[in-house]
Amino acid sequence: MPAPDRFRQIPSVTSLLARDDIRSLLAHHPRAVVLGAIRRLLDGYRGEASGEEGSGRTREEWTSRLIAALPAEVSAGEEISLRRVINATGIVVHTNLGRAPLPEEAIQAISETASGYSNLEFDLAGGTRSRRLVHVEQMLLALTGAESVHVVNNNAAAVFLCLTGLARGREVIVSRGELVEIGGSFRIPEIMAASGATLVEVGTTNRTRVADYERAIGPATALLLKVHPSNFRITGFTEEATISDLVALGGRLGVPVMEDLGSGAVFDFGQAGIPGTPTIKQVLAQGPGIVTVSGDKLLGGPQAGIIAGRKSLLEPLKKHPLSRALRIDKLCLAALAATLRLYADERRAAARVPVLAMMVEGEGVVRARARGLIARVRRKQALAARRDTASPEAPNHVPGDVLAGAEGLTMHVERSFSSPGGGSMPEVEIPSACVAVSHTRVRAEELDARLRKGNPPVVGRVARGRILLDMRTVRNEELGELAGALLAASRELCHSGND
Repeated sequence: MPAPDRFRQIPSVTSLLARDDIRSLLAHHPRAVVLGAIRRLLDGYRGEASGEEGSGRTREEWTSRLIAALPAEVSAGEEISLRRVINATGIVVHTNLGRAPLPEEAIQAISETASGYSNLEFDLAGGTRSRRLVHVEQMLLALTGAESVHVVNNNAAAVFLCLTGLARGREVIVSRGELVEIGGSFRIPEIMAASGATLVEVGTTNRTRVADYERAIGPATALLLKVHPSNFRITGFTEEATISDLVALGGRLGVPVMEDLGSGAVFDFGQAGIPGTPTIKQVLAQGPGIVTVSGDKLLGGPQAGIIAGRKSLLEPLKKHPLSRALRIDKLCLAALAATLRLYADERRAAARVPVLAMMVEGEGVVRARARGLIARVRRKQALAARRDTASPEAPNHVPGDVLAGAEGLTMHVERSFSSPGGGSMPEVEIPSACVAVSHTRVRAEELDARLRKGNPPVVGRVARGRILLDMRTVRNEELGELAGALLAASRELCHSGND
């Protein structure tokens, strides 16, 4: 059939809207959603009609196909694209998956603040206007040991505000080995340029000494800046000036020192046996004038940029016009306050802040959770087998950490290593346990893709022909959903393969 004739066989939007079955959909769903779904399907059919596969279809066949597919397409059009996922990657602070999951207390605080009015900038005692940061200032001062603190909407904003407010039109000295790019193209040189400060590079990529900074200091120098290397390390023939070295130099020559600590922690991971990052209080004790950190990484709270340091440096930042443009919103502020409150007792924080709980949890506990997942899958298989008399095959009786079942799934527990993530401790690996999943009839990549399309989506990693589900980042309450997702994905793939 010639191409023009093929396209004439595809029904028009007008003719479809006149059908009773589509009118029924319009009675229960917004017209714009139904129209959008019809147009998406028709666009796909036009693409098919241009090839040999769609060359012989009649108008009735195209219409029947669209009517069958339309309800699911309408439902997809009504879904919110931002969805909860099960993180089985083992990366605790996973930037692409939303970084830190919030404590229950923070979620409750968001709900209460969002559901009505609040005293965001109102003094209930005096009946006068107040400042929004009073809700977190005292807690941050106690946790960081700083003279003064300020909070903006993220750490990139914190760095930008500091550079603009303290160094615009002047020079900032940075080691060449610390001119990093983090995540979505956050580059120190570009942030510096946007702030109006002039970047002065010193040293080499692998070696920068205190003398390099000292030679570069002049009348136009506003700051000595040290940047956390975040998601990389330079090893081998290296040398760097420590923050203490820079503080001593800055104190002698009258130049303030700023450190972008990045992930930043108020919990001492070293005492928990996880080396790699100092606390904000430990860094400030070495004397820098300003430290900036993220709120949604190792702190385990909402997105925020925390600036802590000397009062003489922070007060101008609080009054800077950019502070209003970059200020933290009421929902993040409520979540931050609730998260910080948990840190009044480190043991409570380790139990209640998800990021901390996941990182300090023992390997044996994670392994038990991995075995628990396999047990859940086994029970679900057994229930399905009893319900389906036509398929009496039950799961094989194998050891507690191994499963081979009727759906073609083979699962076993093996050791793995989790990562703190978030550019916080790039060399740190935390011993963990994963469930290695393979399938007798489909490739790991196909099963992985199907899991990502599930409800809820499951994100793991593929290695050596298997899907690895690291259980350090899977919560106990997610085990039932994860077991159901594995079985559903396997069955769907098997059925589609049989078709």
